Amino acid sequence: MEKLGGISVFVEVVEAGGFSAAASGLNLTRSAVGKTIARLEERLGVRLFHRTTRAQSLTDEGQFFYERCLKALEEIRIGEALLEAGKRTVRGKLRVSMPVIFGRQCIAPILVSLLDEHPELELDLSFNDRIVDLLDDGYDLAIRNGPLKDDENVMARLIAHQRLTICASPSYLEKHGTPETLDDLARHTGIIYGKQDSHRTWVFPTDDDPWRRVQPQSRLRMDDLATICDLAVDGAGLVWLPCWMVREHVAAGRLVRVLTDVRPVVFQSHAVWPRSPVMLPKVRLAIDTLVERLPRLME
Repeated sequence: MEKLGGISVFVEVVEAGGFSAAASGLNLTRSAVGKTIARLEERLGVRLFHRTTRAQSLTDEGQFFYERCLKALEEIRIGEALLEAGKRTVRGKLRVSMPVIFGRQCIAPILVSLLDEHPELELDLSFNDRIVDLLDDGYDLAIRNGPLKDDENVMARLIAHQRLTICASPSYLEKHGTPETLDDLARHTGIIYGKQDSHRTWVFPTDDDPWRRVQPQSRLRMDDLATICDLAVDGAGLVWLPCWMVREHVAAGRLVRVLTDVRPVVFQSHAVWPRSPVMLPKVRLAIDTLVERLPRLME
């Protein structure tokens, strides 16, 4: 503890600009500050300050030591804050932004379940496919699918892997046959996801080439995945959708997965939040719960 006390006095001297100013800030005498620094220099075996009758300035060794003391003290401060945060009840409003369909079907039910477990927690959930600015828009947490852009203002944690699968209704397969290979897809009707003049090409990782691109025949394109899924159930064609979206339909027999031996496309989902040395308990709770429960819904 005496060593830590010497470090805090040393940092105060540097930041206050001298022994007298540091003594005033620490409510000590100038002599006590000087003796503390002298003992620290003796223990370290180096001179930390150049001293004159009017001022003190750091030596090279002093500057080196000061920079590392700052890091050490910051870690101590963060540790104290984390311990204090762990004592607090999870309370207050948690504002979360999430993609519309993924959020509605997977994220929201998990977060809403926390309300029964934590009566002082409130949820403010926003369903939007745009990338929100966490700080400007005032969100505590956001869910993002796919690759993340570098952003020094946010932190991220992987919460799940999403896998895409090809499905069709039993009635469609009975009428048009079941594709056995990727080449067969070109002879089938697909319901294609697309926005404006662009559309999503179906791609599959292979051993010979990074991506194998296949495009079923289609006269039907739309920008709403839920409608695409509903049309597949009605027998309108093959679809290429996340496993979580078709899981209940497959379990009920309304959709059938095909080409299950083909390696699927897999992408990541992350929780992101504003960068801070201390994570709020309500944010930590939400992320830990998603990490625990969300992967079960992805198959």
